[in-house]
Amino acid sequence: MELQQMRYVVAVAETLNFTRAAERCLVVQSALSHQISRLEQELGARLFERTSRRVRLTAAGEAFLPAARQCLEAAERAAAEVSAAVGEVRGRLAVGLIPTVTAVDIPTGLHAFRDRHPQVRIGLRVGASDDLVDQVRQGTLDVAFLGLPPTMRPQGVTARELARGCLVAVVAPDHPLAARSRVTLRELAAEPFVDLPAGTAGRAQTDLAFSAAGLVRDVAFEVTDAAYMPRLVGPGLAVAMLPAAYVDRLTGVAAVEVTDAPTRIETVVWSRSGLTPATAAFLDLLGIPATAPAA
Repeated sequence: MELQQMRYVVAVAETLNFTRAAERCLVVQSALSHQISRLEQELGARLFERTSRRVRLTAAGEAFLPAARQCLEAAERAAAEVSAAVGEVRGRLAVGLIPTVTAVDIPTGLHAFRDRHPQVRIGLRVGASDDLVDQVRQGTLDVAFLGLPPTMRPQGVTARELARGCLVAVVAPDHPLAARSRVTLRELAAEPFVDLPAGTAGRAQTDLAFSAAGLVRDVAFEVTDAAYMPRLVGPGLAVAMLPAAYVDRLTGVAAVEVTDAPTRIETVVWSRSGLTPATAAFLDLLGIPATAPAA
């Protein structure tokens, strides 16, 4: 069993297409297919079901995939540790973040990191807090920056609080509430809302606040990306609740303080197995301690 064979299996599992997997791995498809067939013979089980129309993992493939990823990550970490021991930071830096992160400037940090450590392969994924925690736990991401309600602690990862603040109401500039200096959740409950999907960490911040106040609101619009919310708020289709520091960057909407507003905690998470040299260097560049007790 070879690491290259594992790389091929992971590529096919992620693309569900042998041609695209071969392109990703920079090999011809016949070579990739041959190596996977050799591995299947060695294991005594098919890892993929192949038809003319689709490719999917078998039960054996589903069982093999997590271990294959762990082996590849361990090999990459070993190479990075050797480089760090001789004074070089190499390997990869896979960062995840939600769109509304404000406690740290990730783009500026990544730019400075790339200049300082050009041998590191940098990747960035933007998504929801829940999904990003899963990806850190699985090893797909090295570090992620989240926004969580105070009652939620990410499981299976190391977490540190970066900042906390209140959400504000976001309304159209000509909305009657736009002229107010502050409003209450009860007043907002009469408005149609745009929010993230139910069950997500971003949605929970506001849901918990309304529930604690004994109020029910109408979430008329659900979006998977908080960055799209102002597109619906601006024309007056809905109101939203977003972090105050994030709203300061927006145009075409008005922000109103909420007296009983939900609290959001910006949090950074990384693997419980420890930091890779690249991740440690990135956190250091951002001024985030990684050795003191985590939140």
